Amino acid sequence: MSTETTPAVALAAAQKSQEVTDWAARIGWVVGLILFIALLYWLMRQGWKWRGTLQGDLPEPEPVPGTAGKPLLTLTGRYHGSTGAGQWLDRIVAHGLGTRSRAELTLTEEGLTVLRPGARDFFVPAARLRGARLDTGIAGKVLTEGGLLVVTWQLGGRTLDSGFRSDRAADHAAWVERVNAMSSTRDDEAVATSHHTQEGAS
Repeated sequence: MSTETTPAVALAAAQKSQEVTDWAARIGWVVGLILFIALLYWLMRQGWKWRGTLQGDLPEPEPVPGTAGKPLLTLTGRYHGSTGAGQWLDRIVAHGLGTRSRAELTLTEEGLTVLRPGARDFFVPAARLRGARLDTGIAGKVLTEGGLLVVTWQLGGRTLDSGFRSDRAADHAAWVERVNAMSSTRDDEAVATSHHTQEGAS
């Protein structure tokens, strides 16, 4: 064999002598990763349950009534969760309010109906609506500017923000205008009633 072919032979021998993959170590890493992910998931569930326990003082939202009046506005899209008003990371999980889902919204003079396939439906009476706005995020969900319809309402002694995204984002503006108009009307009526009561007592 000539010396010119020696380097090629040596290279071929080196390629054949590469180390065999250590499958035991690789399997160990995979199992460890799976266990780590399972631990994170368990911790998240425990945190979710703990948050629900802390929110145990929240009353259940009202169920959807059999008849809710003539629809003023309707919307189909997604429900992205609820938080304490003005606190977009303070997720509310009690009574299924933390479950993201598809949603069908109907606004009437009586209030807001929220139907959620696969999750608990709820109803917000008109007297408990506190307003609406366009926003970019809620409960850890971030969208584009104006991509989220946030409805503010009263549940027991707490004021909540609930985030919705319509399948047609152009619908959001009409909802903000109508909900705010209803809220302002209710506030004006409450002020007028209070003023009338005070005059009658004096």
